[in-house]
Amino acid sequence: MDIVAKNQARLGNLPRPFPLTPAARQKLFFGVLLTSDALMLSLAFWLAYLVRFELMAYHGLFDLAEYVLLFALSLPAWLVLFAAFQAYSREYLFGGLGEYRQVFNAVTVGILLMIIFGFVQRGGLPISRGWLALAWGLSCLLVGGARFAFRRLVYALRQRGHLLTPAVVVGANEEGKALAQQLSSWATSGLYLVGFIDEQGEQGSEALPGKPVLGDLDELERLVRVCQVQEVIVAPTALNRERLLELFRAFAAYPGVHLRLSSGLFEVVSSGMKVSQLAYVPLLEVNPMRMSGLDMVLKLGLDYLIAIPGTLLALPIFAILALLVRLDSPGPVIHRRRVMGVNGTQFDAFKFRTMLVDGDELLVGRPDLQAELARDFKLKDDPRVTRLGKFLRKFSLDETPQIFNVLLNQMSLVGPRMISPPEMEKYGKWGMNLLTVKPGITGPWQISGRSDVGYDERVRIDMEYIRNWTIWLDLYVLLRTPIAVIFGRGAY
Repeated sequence: MDIVAKNQARLGNLPRPFPLTPAARQKLFFGVLLTSDALMLSLAFWLAYLVRFELMAYHGLFDLAEYVLLFALSLPAWLVLFAAFQAYSREYLFGGLGEYRQVFNAVTVGILLMIIFGFVQRGGLPISRGWLALAWGLSCLLVGGARFAFRRLVYALRQRGHLLTPAVVVGANEEGKALAQQLSSWATSGLYLVGFIDEQGEQGSEALPGKPVLGDLDELERLVRVCQVQEVIVAPTALNRERLLELFRAFAAYPGVHLRLSSGLFEVVSSGMKVSQLAYVPLLEVNPMRMSGLDMVLKLGLDYLIAIPGTLLALPIFAILALLVRLDSPGPVIHRRRVMGVNGTQFDAFKFRTMLVDGDELLVGRPDLQAELARDFKLKDDPRVTRLGKFLRKFSLDETPQIFNVLLNQMSLVGPRMISPPEMEKYGKWGMNLLTVKPGITGPWQISGRSDVGYDERVRIDMEYIRNWTIWLDLYVLLRTPIAVIFGRGAY
């Protein structure tokens, strides 16, 4: 049995309770979401009517039947609007906050259109602005909530090996392996990496554990047919120009196959590139910063909008914590930690001191702790931490002075975890990407386990944040942070 047949057998053994073709699966998702959106929109407008006209005021003065008729007639237009905003597009479904952003935009535009309709109609049904305002909020909440529940169901099925999309990576060089590792580490993506196509590798050899080289480009079409491959992901540094052109001629319009191309420098510039023209030639340009223009204005605005009033309100708490630190043990109140900033600049991040000034002496004669500190730059059971320090760390109160770093534009409220200069070697090829944005007081790592998250997982989480940043993602992290802090998981 050849390697392609073996992988067909492996693929056939996967538990897939819905044996659908990719097109049928997409239709199923579309049907479920379309039905869900229609039901949630209907419920939102009905609840808005009850709240506005039955509970708040005007009881019995506005006819429910007329409002029901108005919404029923407009419902098809709502669903068309959702489709126009790509709320059913494969690009946005089940990945990141883009789906919720598209829903929010569609609902907002739909409400604005109804407001305009209310102004231009003459002698018709008076449309209450209060009803529309309530319907807007409820629609965002209910439609987004239903989609969140459906997404979680799909994620759970994918993590159990269901509803998976077979994929191959073309190129088993360093770039191809980096791509494969990233793709395989995201269990909810729904990708099942069958293996590699490589011009140089030996057929059957494993480029990564459990991921064999299936053959060269000449085997790709047969592999696509036999193993039902739907995603072909290309590391262009693994192919010469002629073979790359052959690949695109063969698969750019191949039915049922999505052909995707990596940047060519996946490890170095995957987070900060844009296409620009020079002398009418389209070229990839490396951005020294991940964000620019409106994105930077929005992020900076959010930082200062929260940091300035937050600092003023927190000053009495800061004073109390500073007094407690001073009384708990001798030494300075504020500890300055040297960390990396944007583009490799360095600055001092402020923290309330949580360690004994002479704490390093406690590690003498403890090679186990010294080895753990050298490996992780942190100790889970650190004898140097003071009594108050343990409490401050558990609830992240020691990091609250970093709000002044935010005001100094050195940090952001939300961002990747801070990296000290000695830690940079731990991040290897991803370090350059992580320094394209400001570090954050909180971030995806904070709501994903904090110190319990290892370096590899931390890099994956931070890289996902950098690549998929939106202002909505920052708001989501800020809303989730208090829950993570209260439960104190991974804090030490």
